[in-house]
Amino acid sequence: MNLYLKTGWNDWYRRRVPGVFLFLLAAFCILFLRLFQLQVLGGAQYHRLSENNAIRLQALAPHRGLILDANGYILAENRPSFDVCVVPWYARRSETVLPLLAEILSIDGDKLADKVAQGRRSAPYTPVCARQDIDRDLLAVIHARLPDLPGVILNVQSQRHYPQAGTPAHLVGYVGQISPQELSSGRYPHRRSGDFVGKYGVEKAFEAQISGRYGGRQVEMDAKGQVVSVLRTVPAEPGNNIHLTLDLRLQNRAKQLMGDNTGAVVAVDITTGGILAMVSQPEFNPNWFADGMSAEQWNFLAQDPARPLENKALLAYPPGSVYKIVSAMAGLEEGVITPQSTFFCSGSLEFGGREFRCWRKGGHGRLALVAALAQSCDVYFYELGLLLGVDRLAWYAHACGLGSVTGLGLDSESSGLVATAAWKRSRFNEAWMPGETLSVVIGQGFNLTTPLQMAMLSAAVANGGILHKPQVVARVLTPQGETVEAFAPKVRGRLPVSPQNLEIIKQGLFGAVNNPAGTARASRLSTVPFSGKTGTAQVVGRGDRETFLNRIYDRRDFQNHAWFTGYFVEEDGAGIAVAVFVEHGGGGAAVAAPIARDIIAEYALQDRPLMSGRADAVGSRE
Repeated sequence: MNLYLKTGWNDWYRRRVPGVFLFLLAAFCILFLRLFQLQVLGGAQYHRLSENNAIRLQALAPHRGLILDANGYILAENRPSFDVCVVPWYARRSETVLPLLAEILSIDGDKLADKVAQGRRSAPYTPVCARQDIDRDLLAVIHARLPDLPGVILNVQSQRHYPQAGTPAHLVGYVGQISPQELSSGRYPHRRSGDFVGKYGVEKAFEAQISGRYGGRQVEMDAKGQVVSVLRTVPAEPGNNIHLTLDLRLQNRAKQLMGDNTGAVVAVDITTGGILAMVSQPEFNPNWFADGMSAEQWNFLAQDPARPLENKALLAYPPGSVYKIVSAMAGLEEGVITPQSTFFCSGSLEFGGREFRCWRKGGHGRLALVAALAQSCDVYFYELGLLLGVDRLAWYAHACGLGSVTGLGLDSESSGLVATAAWKRSRFNEAWMPGETLSVVIGQGFNLTTPLQMAMLSAAVANGGILHKPQVVARVLTPQGETVEAFAPKVRGRLPVSPQNLEIIKQGLFGAVNNPAGTARASRLSTVPFSGKTGTAQVVGRGDRETFLNRIYDRRDFQNHAWFTGYFVEEDGAGIAVAVFVEHGGGGAAVAAPIARDIIAEYALQDRPLMSGRADAVGSRE
């Protein structure tokens, strides 16, 4: 039985072996004929095609996210930029390409040839940019001449653009080409050479959120470097959109009110610490950085004595009499004075063989604290400073947020300076003199504060003592509108003052604007009962001013700095705090207070009519 099965199987196998061989032979014949067709009959054609076409990978740059104000107005967007580029590998075959391209673009042919030669050595298939952001007329010319320009391609890139005339450049910031140092720092993992990244302001602080990620596409290119077909595309991921706390309407109004003055305005929401407006004058055009700045434009910015590139809202200056808010707080809390304590002002105070004058030559007479704040009596605070001493005064200044950065998160924020006896010993190797406290207590001397710090302090006074961390970004959204991150208010601390004593200080600040003897009485609004404190920070001493400036010549850079900080609280507890600093502006009451008044009115009244104080009222020197 087994023998029969074995014999039958062998017969079956033998009958089918010739069929298998015939099948394999037929398959090999078909393959041979196809190879003959490709290699012999069509070899020349396919060889020509293989030389002329190549598969390349092209990077697709992402669009940066938008930056918008609180009401959805666009502050930073993207526009198309048409760039003329040369692929060195394809341009090598013609000696006329680069001279012709240089002639069309009106650029230096030798420099272009050097750039292309360098690119051919390092990355022959990477496009070398000949000229960025050409206009549409030149674009049409280049497009028509492409057959005569092998290796020349037109790239459409996303160019940053700041459309609003009132775009707060110091706050929004600007972009620029990434530097080699930035590339090697590891802080820009998805960026490459030639990319534009945030260099300043929100653009820099939120670079990771706003930049997006590269995509790419696989393309077939012909011998002239032109794309024949797109084989595969991976879209780029656009960046997220940044929504600010800024109110562009209020921002533009503040900028308009500052006019040609040099200085800063900061307006904040007293309940959240959100920045509603931040003006630094003079401003600059951020499009100069995004579009490529000329040497003339850079020289204009760098050599302007008004320093337009500095954000003056974050720079520190002598605070003048706005500092008396801190002095009054320290005096009440330390118990060296009560609301009823009075001092007599004759116009000056003799101390240590020197005469310390009040801003009002005839003096204020006998005053208690509320009136002293409203009328900004220097002699009252001289007396208070002698009772307190510099170190106790400094402790309260630090507790009010002075002498340290606020945490806004933008570049170049100054911490300011709160002087102490130990600081002077460390800085100058000298002992603190009691007479120096008399200068510090009224905001002169060594102390320095920023407009942002004073705005946050005023907001804390207005809201009952909560010292917020300032914020400029409200939320981050995807391009589809989904929330990535929302920023809730952050509390830095509380003012070192009891509710009862804070109410006394608020009465003084209300009187400064609304009482007939108040230093800011000329800025009173009967429909908007706001409060505030004027300040005048001396640049040179009074004696030097009288003997030198007034008698010889009047130069603006020797004039006093003008300050005003104030707030308005609505019935529901919402409100605004404003700090205005006018560099070399003169008196705070005459220059800074009216600016703050109109900003507060813009916030509070919008389209309702304003009713100011007496038309014939004259602001005091404070």
